[in-house]
Amino acid sequence: MGFVTLGLFALNIQGIEGAIMLMLSHGIVSGALFLSVGVLYDRYHTRIIKYYGGLTTVMPLYATVFLFFTMANISLPGTSSFIGEILVLVGVYSTSGFTAF
Repeated sequence: MGFVTLGLFALNIQGIEGAIMLMLSHGIVSGALFLSVGVLYDRYHTRIIKYYGGLTTVMPLYATVFLFFTMANISLPGTSSFIGEILVLVGVYSTSGFTAF
């Protein structure tokens, strides 16, 4: 959420669009991760992590989806979180007036 604040204070189109994209992405990705954890708890009725070992052999599609949303949560390139962060950084860079040359 620090990137969202940074994008809003950039006060330009790229920064604000990046902040909006990050907020939407955070809502979708976090909701999907909570849903995934809820599915695990509903299936196993425990929160002890050692009982979740070997989950990929039992539910390979679930493990793939969970991995995708976990990577989207840390802004893997190609996901909406990554696009939002790049837009925020472009907005901050253009606001700063910094030139490399």
